[in-house]
Amino acid sequence: MKAMVFAAGLGTRLRPITDSLPKALVPVCGEPLLYHTLHKLKAAGYTDVVVNIHHFPEMIREYLDSNEFGIRIGISDESEKLLETGGGIQHARKLLEPLNEPFLVHNVDIVSNLDIAWFRSQMKPGALASLLVSERKTQRYLLFRPEDMRLVGWTNIATGEVRSPYPDLDASACLRFAFAGIHNISPAIFQAFETLDMPERFPIMDFYLTACARYPIYGVVAPNLELVDVGKIDTLPEAERICERLL
Repeated sequence: MKAMVFAAGLGTRLRPITDSLPKALVPVCGEPLLYHTLHKLKAAGYTDVVVNIHHFPEMIREYLDSNEFGIRIGISDESEKLLETGGGIQHARKLLEPLNEPFLVHNVDIVSNLDIAWFRSQMKPGALASLLVSERKTQRYLLFRPEDMRLVGWTNIATGEVRSPYPDLDASACLRFAFAGIHNISPAIFQAFETLDMPERFPIMDFYLTACARYPIYGVVAPNLELVDVGKIDTLPEAERICERLL
């Protein structure tokens, strides 16, 4: 099975740590975030993983070269130009192929107790993607149809903004969940990128919000999920607490 780890981000909200270190190598429980992600993927049965790099790329290369993870690791180099999440997946296509089943995408800064094998089993037949979502408090939420958790839009509850390919969408009638940075994606997404004429550089969420009227994209809520997005310095203690319980 194949997976991709987003490790190219600048980690600006983790400064000053990321002034001299890529976010992927920020330590949690004595090991880099990338270590925890790769070991979690291996434990879930993934044998081929692509890691994208941009910020301090040589440091990540050196770390991967000097450690044995027991899986095949390919590097999708974005050191010349950061392609964002959607462009990053598109750029990594040749490293991911051949694909005959869905592949997992995991943000390197997500620390959780997610049972990845369970999450993989929740992907519905014919789905273009399944997005892990949670009930955590935020200002920005994805919107889903109550009857089947199909993605229909996005909202910022602070501003009242709604984005959706459905012009008459009633956001108040939708279920609201926060995206958790982990998704299962069908190989058909590459054809969808071409069909919708996606540019070289784009966020994957922009694609999902454009494509959800044409392609089935679903949200998945994991029971008893503990998850932290290590995006700010003050989130590191919570990441440590989750990590310690998993060790």
